[in-house]
Amino acid sequence: MKTKCQVVISIFLLISVFKNLSLAQDDDNSPQALIKRYAFECYAEEKAEQDKTQKTIKRCKELDETYKDKMDKMSPNEKLVWDNLCADGDWLRVKPTRPAIPESCTTLGEQLMAMEKLDEAENVLTKACGLYFSEAAYAKDKEKAIENLRRYGCATPEMAKKYGLKGIPSCSAERILGCLRMGDVLIKKEEYEKAQIYYRRGCDGGEATACERLKNKKTGSDLLMYAAVILIGLSVFLFAKMVFQDESQFKAGEQLEDTVSKADIAKHGIVLQYSRPFFKRYISPVVSSMKYKRVLKEKYKRPLAAAGLTNLMSAEDFYSFKLFLIIGFPVVFMGVRAFLEETWPLSLMPLLGSIGFFYPNIWINGKKQQRQVDVINSMPFCVDMLALSVEAGLDFIAAMTKVVEKAKPSALTEEFQILIKEIKIGASRAEALRNMSWRIDLIQISSFCATLIAADSVGASIGPILKSLAVEIRQKKSSDIEKRGATAATKILFPMLFLITPAVLLIVAGPLVVEFISGPQ
Repeated sequence: MKTKCQVVISIFLLISVFKNLSLAQDDDNSPQALIKRYAFECYAEEKAEQDKTQKTIKRCKELDETYKDKMDKMSPNEKLVWDNLCADGDWLRVKPTRPAIPESCTTLGEQLMAMEKLDEAENVLTKACGLYFSEAAYAKDKEKAIENLRRYGCATPEMAKKYGLKGIPSCSAERILGCLRMGDVLIKKEEYEKAQIYYRRGCDGGEATACERLKNKKTGSDLLMYAAVILIGLSVFLFAKMVFQDESQFKAGEQLEDTVSKADIAKHGIVLQYSRPFFKRYISPVVSSMKYKRVLKEKYKRPLAAAGLTNLMSAEDFYSFKLFLIIGFPVVFMGVRAFLEETWPLSLMPLLGSIGFFYPNIWINGKKQQRQVDVINSMPFCVDMLALSVEAGLDFIAAMTKVVEKAKPSALTEEFQILIKEIKIGASRAEALRNMSWRIDLIQISSFCATLIAADSVGASIGPILKSLAVEIRQKKSSDIEKRGATAATKILFPMLFLITPAVLLIVAGPLVVEFISGPQ
């Protein structure tokens, strides 16, 4: 019985010992224990050179005797030494798990930053970065400056190249990261100019994030400030214009001019759909009151007509669209950037503003080309139908009306409708045809209209002329199709060369290469 009790007691004692060891191990990995360990590693080098352990003990005793009842009166450096190395005798027990290296200061600084201890983090990260060098000290005493850098700091490749430094330790990635973190601490403390020094050092050491932050400060901050001032001024102007403008006058003008449905606007893209209410309401009235609006009309009237957008917007509206997108694109960029929580550089905003100004020109050119292709594709049937209608005894207007009724809706039938309306309100046939040729801005239509105008001027019958034009148009379309088919082989050559050929070679030669490498089975 006595033996059994001894066994039970022994097992209980062993369980208690293992439990205490486990708790001690957990305590060693606790945040406070990690901070103390990194603090020891960070400052161990200084202690080895200055204190040699005994001096550290002496220093801690002196601090204890001096500030025993008034710890709050310690200086920041003394408090940092006390908290991390002396308090509760931890400086006797906590031992470094690796050699004393300044890289530990970076990790310690990050821990202190997370705890919002910015002053202590600044002291630690100063050592981590190793920027113990100044041009003034180097110019005054070159040897002393180099020796100071050799003992306490490190050199980036840019610094070594610039000053011809030799025998100086190169900054490791951890120390360069310390420079970046030091800059972040100084930014939080609103010491922006000093932060740029550490960002520049981090960038010289190859830290991409430091380069990005340095670049944003150099090219972005002032630019953003000016952009903000301009946008604020523009906002105030538009707000004042909106407040003082006669609302009833605007609504009346909108009802008279705006005959386009929302569905028609949506067909022309999402950018125009969501931009039109803003530039139409706030920017178009300002542009319409400009002194040189006649120049705008002459510049944009024909591109708008060729793209079939005359009913959708005027030349003033189109220029307002361009001005609005200077602000609209950067605003959308900022919204997407905030929504996705990305760190895209703000220096892209001026570029996006420029793209916004030129985007409507690219958009309207695309609309024009698409409409011209639609007109060319519709011409053979429409001209055939027009020739048959004229030969059946219908006059020109009735024949075009019949074409509009029977033909598939297209850009050409829309132009025929406009031509019919112009003739009905009093324009001559020649004038209406010239207007249609001017609007479409296409060689085939210009030739078609010129032929009809010449036949009308001499009083010739247009039936045979239209019939020959239909044959000519069909032949021209067939030749264009053959030409595009002939060039298709050339156009597909490069995709085949760079995409299809490697895939074929991989499938054919892949097994042979594998067999060659692995050898016969």
